[in-house]
Amino acid sequence: MDATIHRFFSPCPRGLEGVLASELEGLGARAPEATQGGVAFRGEFPLCYQVNLESRIASRVLWQIAGGRYGSEEDIYRAAYGLPWTNWFDAGRTVMVKVSARKCPLRSLDFLTLRIKDALCDAFRRATGSRPSVETHAPDVRVYAFLDAERFTLYLDTSGPALFQRGLRQAGTEAPLRENLAAGILKLAGWSPGIPLLDPMCGGGTILLEAAQMALNIAPGMDRGFGFEKLNNFCARTWDTIRGASLARQLPKTPQPIYGSDLSGNTLAAARTNLEAAGLSQVLRLNQANVLEISAPADTGIIVTNPPYGVRLGEQQELAEFYPRLGDVLKKKFSGWRVYLLTADMRLPGLMRLAPSRRIPLFNGPLECRLFEFKMVEGSARRKKPEPDA
Repeated sequence: MDATIHRFFSPCPRGLEGVLASELEGLGARAPEATQGGVAFRGEFPLCYQVNLESRIASRVLWQIAGGRYGSEEDIYRAAYGLPWTNWFDAGRTVMVKVSARKCPLRSLDFLTLRIKDALCDAFRRATGSRPSVETHAPDVRVYAFLDAERFTLYLDTSGPALFQRGLRQAGTEAPLRENLAAGILKLAGWSPGIPLLDPMCGGGTILLEAAQMALNIAPGMDRGFGFEKLNNFCARTWDTIRGASLARQLPKTPQPIYGSDLSGNTLAAARTNLEAAGLSQVLRLNQANVLEISAPADTGIIVTNPPYGVRLGEQQELAEFYPRLGDVLKKKFSGWRVYLLTADMRLPGLMRLAPSRRIPLFNGPLECRLFEFKMVEGSARRKKPEPDA
């Protein structure tokens, strides 16, 4: 494989761009640059193998294949038509084209999507006499286009299914947290292996799964396939070397100071199923418990959890009674701990009668949330003005 330096872009949940840039730098990315919704970076092509395998925060790894100024759909059609598609994948592969834009003056993104697909297929017909089939559900190859007011960029996706689909979650729960968001929150919380971690409203166990994998240095992409394996430049020997080195860095599955609980027996059963499927059930401790009745499992540590937030009026009234009691429990039983609560309910700090030391805007899919940080000391209360959204 040659030593050409390629351009890549990794989207991620909004609010995690900074921690993703740091993670990518640690994986060997050159000049990572955080932008709204992701991080641009450079490197030799095998870097995309490494990032797909090891990144806990990226949603995808997109390989930039073209870009430039445009004035109409036909400008983009001509640019796409001139690309060496047959060098990158075979006509027997299925394809999908997806377009996103910000401040784009073109009238129809659907029409632009069709024109890019036409350009790709026309280029294949010219070169080979045949063309790929379109498949929108589970394509072999995904083509992404992004447009701003003046410029377009075309990418080939090297990931396949989104990277938060680790292939581990076997049992679903209501409103699950995406895996890469959970991993990013752990990074924002400053958690690292060895620090006691508690999720007292663990749901299906996503935060616990991510923490256990981090503690044992298990690559999040170890049990799934990737889009780059279907490209013509795929080098199986390089991939085997990268994957083998990652396997060698894994640690033995020994118990860690990671704790989870939930009030619902059914929900806890789903968490156990997911942990067992990942081979991690012996690494942490799960208990059925009411968060209002638990005690701290260690003198100090970090709580990271995604508490319920009401959508309907009745739920909101119930939570208005629940949150003050939760605040009392944290003050009385978790002195010395740091608490991180992800919620879309902006009333939470006021109802808990606690002053957050940080409030970080994040998005769980399209849902705008805040990650509130509380530093618990004896008799925690409103002692200082909270920082503005960071």
